[in-house]
Amino acid sequence: MTTASNPAATGAQAPFAFRRNGPGVLPGFGISMGYAVLYLSVLVLIPLAALPIKSAGLGWQGFWDTVASPRVVASYRLTFGASLAAALVNLVFGTVVAWVLVRYRFPGKKILDALVDLPFALPTAVAGIALTALYSEKGWLGAPLAEWFGWKVAFTPLGIVIALIFIGVPFVVRTVQPVLEDVEREIEEAAASLGANRWQTIRRVLLPIILPALMTGFALAFARAVGEYGSVVFIAGNMPMVSEITPLLIIAKLEEFDYAGAAAIATVMLLLSFALLLVINLLQGWQSRRNLGRLA
Repeated sequence: MTTASNPAATGAQAPFAFRRNGPGVLPGFGISMGYAVLYLSVLVLIPLAALPIKSAGLGWQGFWDTVASPRVVASYRLTFGASLAAALVNLVFGTVVAWVLVRYRFPGKKILDALVDLPFALPTAVAGIALTALYSEKGWLGAPLAEWFGWKVAFTPLGIVIALIFIGVPFVVRTVQPVLEDVEREIEEAAASLGANRWQTIRRVLLPIILPALMTGFALAFARAVGEYGSVVFIAGNMPMVSEITPLLIIAKLEEFDYAGAAAIATVMLLLSFALLLVINLLQGWQSRRNLGRLA
């Protein structure tokens, strides 16, 4: 066998070959994997598995009657519809905020940057009370909107969307911002020197780079909005078939000691959320592979 055909002689390693490294600070793969699986099982998998197990006590017909009642279906429609609308708004304007923070210098930039993280630190109940007072018919913003445009915000689905926008915007900004910081301006200048206008530069140069981050931020904002309760329950009004969200119905079932019914509704929420997030992650992975193919 010649030297050129012998990977060991040339120092090359076969594909997917495992190298034995020296002892490191962190434990080995077996111990780390075991702790990771145990940690996720105790905190995530076992509690989630308890939902369908608990709801199984209703039987199939009882389960269906609980999760498919008109009131519950209306809450599904409102919860997922408002969450989707809020996530789309945050996707657009959160990207604009991230762009401003990365590409421009102006007085008060650090204050604006800190305000982005305010929904993370602010208790959700405090946010709900503040938004309700602000957008009520006598509030600073609610009164002009009602008088000039006839828009009633508080205690309507519109108020729910505003609350979900408030709690979701940091996810988009903080996901897109690091990616924009890594994009060199020379790429945009090269595109402009080749005759590309601003829209072509955004669509063909910048967007493919930041699209995976955009989809990640959208998924995080959407997932956060679906499960939100504290900031929404005050501004929603909680009118059945109108402004009642699904988490509120789950709380109501628990207060009535209908644990199986609450678990049934939560199981449907879990399945729908998982399916939507799975689709978003698949799209994100497909886009990443497509971008790698372009670079290759």
